[in-house]
Amino acid sequence: MQPIQATNYSVYFNQDCYTFLDSFLEENNYSKLFILVDSNTNENCLPHFLSLVATEIVIEIIEIESGEAHKNIESCIQLWESLTELGGDRKSLIINVGGGVITDIGGFVASTFKRGIDFINVPTTLLGMVDASIGGKNGVDLGNLKNQIGVINSPKAVLIDTIYLETLPQNEMRSGLAEMLKHGLIFDKEYWTKFNDLGNLSSDDLDDLIYQSVEIKNAIVMQDPTENGIRKALNFGHTLGHAIESYFLENPLKTTLLHGEAIAVGMILESFISMKKELITLDEYLEIKTTINSIFERVVFDENDLDPIIDLLIHDKKNEYGTIQFALLDGIGKIKLNQQADNKLITAAFDDYKT
Repeated sequence: MQPIQATNYSVYFNQDCYTFLDSFLEENNYSKLFILVDSNTNENCLPHFLSLVATEIVIEIIEIESGEAHKNIESCIQLWESLTELGGDRKSLIINVGGGVITDIGGFVASTFKRGIDFINVPTTLLGMVDASIGGKNGVDLGNLKNQIGVINSPKAVLIDTIYLETLPQNEMRSGLAEMLKHGLIFDKEYWTKFNDLGNLSSDDLDDLIYQSVEIKNAIVMQDPTENGIRKALNFGHTLGHAIESYFLENPLKTTLLHGEAIAVGMILESFISMKKELITLDEYLEIKTTINSIFERVVFDENDLDPIIDLLIHDKKNEYGTIQFALLDGIGKIKLNQQADNKLITAAFDDYKT
């Protein structure tokens, strides 16, 4: 697979990752190499990664607890302190080996330590490969509010080795599929249709789908790196999806949802809103709803859940002047930005989701 050229960096695949990395480390005189992992990737992914890295640079491993609950400023403080204690300086390099939490927080810590040091992302989850590690967004949550603190700053490279997917449970694989489905819905109808029958996909097919998904996201990001226009398309399903994810994260009576599980619900809800605004047809909506529900388990909502979820929408980063902004479908494969929906329509979307 040919590398994909992004703004200021490239995305490499499989064996090319390590060929690039060895040359990059040889060419750059880094003082120290820090590898950030969580408790899962330390055990399941780091040994493979280290076995393929050839360098004389001193390597320090820094581990944090896994999970969205640890993507916060408190973890950043611990990481900044660890970097300081271990002798990190302006010429250090951080390599983030993990899922979206690791690449998000690792990129943010690197971008702010000593006013910014270099970093490389090595995503080990499907979600990280097709979404979190691509596009230069780095950040952490503020309490239960998703990605409220952060910066846009490019890594030196993104290294995607699909062998790491063998370490994932099925729910984590499905979580990544949500973002791939989104890329088809907002950008490429033909790509979307490939997910109508997942049963016949081989591992080679999956590699190709991952590659195409990265191409789609990268094409959008390169047009609008700082999210002033078309990049907002990537938020389809996320306005309601993030509110749902945050609500389930903070509510002790709810089982925490993976990012993709919440976004899958958000895409169905926002497709319903698109239909009601006559941007997609009923048949298109039912196709979307049926396909997503065939992959993801239905999430149960009580009547008491809706008001607090809707209240969380005001914190969405796309909002302008206090108005909630949706990126809605304009037919499958196209998007319409800066759309509004009142609470009555949002409630109707939840009611339809339950049926």
